[in-house]
Formats: sequence, structure tokens, C-alpha cells
Amino acid sequence: MTTITLAHPDSTVHEATAAAIIRVLEANDVEPEIVIGPKSALAEMLKNGEVDLYVSAWLPDDSSLLAPGVTPLGKLFQPSACCCISREDGPVVSLSDVAQAGPELSRTIITPASLKKHVEQMLADYALADAGFTLKVLPDEEALASITTALNSKECILMPLVQPCFLFHQGGFRILSDPKGSMGKEQEARILMRPGLADDMDQDLQDELDELMLSVKVISAMDFAMRTEGLTADEAAESWQRGKLLPR
Repeated sequence: MTTITLAHPDSTVHEATAAAIIRVLEANDVEPEIVIGPKSALAEMLKNGEVDLYVSAWLPDDSSLLAPGVTPLGKLFQPSACCCISREDGPVVSLSDVAQAGPELSRTIITPASLKKHVEQMLADYALADAGFTLKVLPDEEALASITTALNSKECILMPLVQPCFLFHQGGFRILSDPKGSMGKEQEARILMRPGLADDMDQDLQDELDELMLSVKVISAMDFAMRTEGLTADEAAESWQRGKLLPR
């Protein structure tokens, strides 16, 4: 194969992941054609063989993408949802501590829409509604912008987030332990191949993609570089590949 059609959802995290995959394709003299769109539309295109690779499915949450004949490839990194507090010090180290926190901790939890169910479960499991906590659910990008503003202004808030995310590279906050598992289990980010692609793709390239190891730290750092330093996804991927993005 000399060209491969690669699809990814329209987010900087998925764009960063795709950029790392694209560098592997180009190193093997394969020209990528990029398709970006809503997950549901890309899933249909993958099932119908209109795109070759989907980057990346977070399993098991994205199990609906696994249509007959669609094959997972590689284990890129382990995405996970968590709740953080915008203070690196202080007595709150676990979600079990939150209900007893003092008035300095805002009772409004800015919540990305994609995490609404997880955070509602967290509220129930840790009796946070009874302690006066409420959700402010926003589209994911609006929520990230609001959380970033609060973090930069040193407000004390709870921050439901998914790793990878640029904020984890920025730092300045604490990930709270979740003894009840309300925010869900760690997942596996995988490449999906269209039906029949395994028979068409060069085996060496397939093996290289299958063995590619990224991490939430790498993707968070790429996301940070793209959002705050003005790098393109390709430039961020090159910076990572050259060892300039993260300390060795």
C-alpha cells in the first residue's frame, strides 16, 4: 500500500495521537490521507471500508466501533478519567475527604459533558450533593477553558478530567484517589483497522504500529505544545520523536 486513509475525531488529543501514527506511516513511505469528523460518522466509514485506520478507540468505552471485521491494533496508552483538586498541598487527598472540605473549596464542579455520568456517580458515591456540591455541565472545550481560568487564578475547585490532557503537562494540581472507583477504570487506546486491511497492509508496517508505545504523558505534552506553544500536531510529534518534548 502506498496510501492509507486515517480517520480521527476532531480533538487535539486525537489529532496528537494521529500525528504520532502518521510519522510511522511516512517513515514507511506510506502517504496518509486524513479524515476528521464526528465519531459516529467515522465509525460508519470504518465499517464500510471508506477509511483504513481509526485513531484511536478508547476501549471498552468505544466498543461500539468494533463492527464485524474491524480489528484493534496496538496498545498506545491508557486513558483514564479522574477528579483533581486545584491545590497541590492541603488536606484533601481523596474523594472521600471532599464532603468534609472547608468553604475554600468551591461547591460548583465544572464538568465536561463527556464526563457527566462519571461525575454524577461520584456525587452519589461520596454523598457530595448532600454536602452542597452541584454540577455545572459544559461542552468539553468550554469546561476545559473554565477549569484553566480557575486554575490560573488559584481558585480552589474540583476538576473532573480525562488523561491525556494538556493540563496534566501544565500541572499545579493534585489527582485525588478514588477508592469507590466512581470515575471508572483505566482504558486502552488502540488503532482500529477496517475489515480486510490486515491482509492488504505490509506486515512490517503492521508490526511497527502494533508495537508503537505512546503514553498519557506523551500525548498530554503534545496537547500542551499544540494548545499553548502554537505547534502543529506534526511539529509536536516531531518534537516528541526527537526527545525535545519531555525530559529523558
